[in-house]
Amino acid sequence: MQNKKIHQGRNIKRFREMLGIKQEALAFDLGEDWNQKKISLLEQKETIEEDILEKISQILKVPVEAIENMDEEQAVNIIANTFDNGSILNGINHNPSFHPIDKVLQLHEEKIALYERMLKEKDEMMARLEQLIQK
Repeated sequence: MQNKKIHQGRNIKRFREMLGIKQEALAFDLGEDWNQKKISLLEQKETIEEDILEKISQILKVPVEAIENMDEEQAVNIIANTFDNGSILNGINHNPSFHPIDKVLQLHEEKIALYERMLKEKDEMMARLEQLIQK
């Protein structure tokens, strides 16, 4: 069980920045009730309403679960735990407790799975748009 609450607003900001989307652009896509200032305030909120999360997830093409569950501290802990005190002092870990390549491959596979889900969602959306155009 996780005792640290995930900061959904910060996660939205991270995804938005990774995708190179400005606050103004996200506000525009959310509709006329939104502006840059409101996005800035939203990104400071720890918990965000489900309907807004859903809309942002569609705009950013990122699963809602990713926004709800991404915990940067967890990622930092994984990286930090790959070193023991000796490895930091010596620069070389003579007694690795796991194979670092395995950890890199695992993270790489998780990233690929996320990209594949995002591509599938994009393809489904394109198919729906093509159906609408044909009608």
